[in-house]
Amino acid sequence: MTARFDAIGLVVSDMAASVTFYRRLGFAFSEGAERQPHAEADLPGGIRLMLDTEESVRSFTPGWEPPAGGGRHSLALLCDTPAEVDAFYEELTGAGCHGERKPWDAPWGQRYAVVNDPDGHGVDLFAPLGPVVTLPSSARRAGLAVPGE
Repeated sequence: MTARFDAIGLVVSDMAASVTFYRRLGFAFSEGAERQPHAEADLPGGIRLMLDTEESVRSFTPGWEPPAGGGRHSLALLCDTPAEVDAFYEELTGAGCHGERKPWDAPWGQRYAVVNDPDGHGVDLFAPLGPVVTLPSSARRAGLAVPGE
């Protein structure tokens, strides 16, 4: 028996606001998804982003309440350039999305910014500041130095 990663699920309080937010980020939710208790968008590589309303979750887990606080997870979106991180952040915050962290040059070599979806789920926007060098995972596990780290 083998399990494989298939989807990311988020519980949302307002499906219409959440679908609108994620459509702005380029997620292709079907027409009418904003009026459903469950919505899905296909992602590259066959993964799905699933949104469920709080009421939907309560239908199979009576008494469920959203956790207090936040910041335990985020989605990360790779942008093509550092300038695109800045432009996307300005577009989203200009449309009323909450900006958690304005774009900055992170010490790990990326232009980085954080916005929140309508329920406070973090969405990281990032792009490499320079050429991308990727070592095989076996080299990382062996502790070989990664350029720029």
